[in-house]
Amino acid sequence: MKLISWNVNGIRAVLKKDFLDILYTLDADVFCIQETKAQPDQIEVDCKDLYPYQYMNSAQRKGYSGTMIFCKKEPLSIIYGMNQPEHDTEGRVITIEYEDFDLVTVYTPNSGTGLKRLDYRMEWDKAFTEYVTSLEKPVIICGDLNVANEEIDIKNPKTNHKNAGFTDEERNSFKANLLKHYKDSYRTLYPDKVEYSWWSYRFHAREKNAGWRIDYWLVDPRLWDKVEDSKILTDIYGSDHCPIELDLK
Repeated sequence: MKLISWNVNGIRAVLKKDFLDILYTLDADVFCIQETKAQPDQIEVDCKDLYPYQYMNSAQRKGYSGTMIFCKKEPLSIIYGMNQPEHDTEGRVITIEYEDFDLVTVYTPNSGTGLKRLDYRMEWDKAFTEYVTSLEKPVIICGDLNVANEEIDIKNPKTNHKNAGFTDEERNSFKANLLKHYKDSYRTLYPDKVEYSWWSYRFHAREKNAGWRIDYWLVDPRLWDKVEDSKILTDIYGSDHCPIELDLK
């Protein structure tokens, strides 16, 4: 089973590029998207022959946040959000249920310029962890988690130490919450490999490969024997993020 996750930084923008070609070329069983920045009536993704089942969770605020999932096989159930009204206005979470596991795609809130949303981010981390650990089946989580866990996951750790996504608070929260329950599939398989999944649009960061690894496939330990590979598809363009892939037996 092939699973793909990609922060597209605007579904309408990537639809004007090669998104459909990428969608068909990758040919995943499930394709998860974060940061759609669109309402359902603003887009139409013409891929029903490949993905007859499409689910979208949009933010109340137009042009902001949002998630989407394309599936070949119909899920047993779908949950939009976390059943927590204080956290469910920005369209950040979709959960689909299959026979053997629940798959959750998430676009974690960014702490923002000047860390103005750091306190909310800390609340979110606890609330999201509480939600995913409450699900009955083993869980696979994918998406833009907006944190580089270790220094190996970021090009310039010293100069970014107090920036959103690499503060001690965010990294410690990631370890104390999600990583307490789930395996970082890429880093578990490749403890010393240096690859990134996001590059700033500024300063020619992608050309210089001055990036961050902030997109993840997190896997419940009960499913770990099913994991074949976890990849970062750095050769695919169209967003400031690249897609990430999880292969299951």
